[in-house]
Amino acid sequence: MSLWEYANPKRFMGWTRPLLPWTFALAVLCLVVGLVWGFFFTPDDFRQGSTVKIIYLHVPSALMAINAWIMMLVASVIWVVRRHHVSALAARAAAPVGVVFTLIALITGGIWGQPMWGTYWAWDPRLTSFLILFLFYLGYIALWEAIEDPDTAADLTAVLCMVGSVFAILSRYAVLFWNQGLHQGASLSLDKEENVADVFWFPLLVCIAGFVLLFIALVLMRTRTEIRARRIRALEARARRA
Repeated sequence: MSLWEYANPKRFMGWTRPLLPWTFALAVLCLVVGLVWGFFFTPDDFRQGSTVKIIYLHVPSALMAINAWIMMLVASVIWVVRRHHVSALAARAAAPVGVVFTLIALITGGIWGQPMWGTYWAWDPRLTSFLILFLFYLGYIALWEAIEDPDTAADLTAVLCMVGSVFAILSRYAVLFWNQGLHQGASLSLDKEENVADVFWFPLLVCIAGFVLLFIALVLMRTRTEIRARRIRALEARARRA
């Protein structure tokens, strides 16, 4: 069976129905374990004190904010190339989830930055590109709502998604591109010298797994809702023509 057959709206609704509650349950389990472990059972950092513990919210939300946009980009490209409606609906479904993760990352970054930098906000390259990414999320959602024809909306939002991907990449690698920024380097790296200490690293991985699973569950749920809404609009249009 071709992989594309699983993305058929009917098949998609079928295989996601039993998967959804398990994904939500695993997400909640990972988030509870990771956050409790991180906030209550890890020591204070010798430089940052207890402030470092915001890493368990900031890093996973920032990671998913960027990856959510990349997922939208892939889905948008699939729509442009194959005209596959579920991919366009999945991209639309991911946008509100991504914008919430981006907002969480901006807020927690400000809370973390104040004691470290002496200010809640600085026009650091990564922070600035992240703020622009947040505005692209808002623009993407607004564009979907502003255009009545769904295929035209999918086409235009796909173009917007491709343009906004530049800022998703900049948000991820700004520290490497501009060394003068205030933002620290990557907390997770293949280079052990750049990683946080293991005592923080392991609960952080559990939190990241929880955020990833939560993103998957929310996108699946919202995509199912978008498919139902599309069916309702099609039935209403057919009824008007009859």
